[in-house]
Amino acid sequence: MSLIIFTPRGRDYQTKHSQDELYIVIKGSGTLMIADVPHTFGEGDVLFVPAETHHRFVDFTDDLTTWAIFWGPAGGE
Repeated sequence: MSLIIFTPRGRDYQTKHSQDELYIVIKGSGTLMIADVPHTFGEGDVLFVPAETHHRFVDFTDDLTTWAIFWGPAGGE
């Protein structure tokens, strides 16, 4: 497992990841696109992204701050 603070600024340039991922939204709001499906979020929300799934934050506030937690084997659980 690994844990980072993720704070995209302007545009989110993420690519898919080999592990499952959780985002815990500390501050801000916006939309997380997961495999081209929009998921709106706000402070306190928890968002799950399966391993190997394209995703990116769009239309997010300038103060977006999240914990990003990666865990499990490559390819997901």
